[in-house]
Amino acid sequence: MAEGFLSFFNPNLEVFSAGTAPSDQVHPKAVEVMKEKGIDLSDHHPKKVDEFLDDDFNYVITVCGHAKESCPVFQGDVKQQLHIGFDDPAEATGTEEEIYTVFRRVRDEIGERMYAFLHAR
Repeated sequence: MAEGFLSFFNPNLEVFSAGTAPSDQVHPKAVEVMKEKGIDLSDHHPKKVDEFLDDDFNYVITVCGHAKESCPVFQGDVKQQLHIGFDDPAEATGTEEEIYTVFRRVRDEIGERMYAFLHAR
């Protein structure tokens, strides 16, 4: 969702998203709740962070609560690494409505924090 928001807020950015243990597909509920904001993630595919460890980045941003601790060390030239943590909505439990509520809350938190990040740099 963070990649989707950053690319939406500034289409000129080159944004990559990867995880330490990526799923086979972007969570369908994430695709649905992002579509509610006009952001289409249906063509996105999860990637493993290992693919990017030797690359150069202006920013590496970890977003999942545990990612800061479990993220491997980047060997490329990384200008700044920061952590902006969020709950993992894929871990939400309860009724469908309760799970969607978590996905929307996290989506909105990510959108607000990514917008603030872009406008603070």
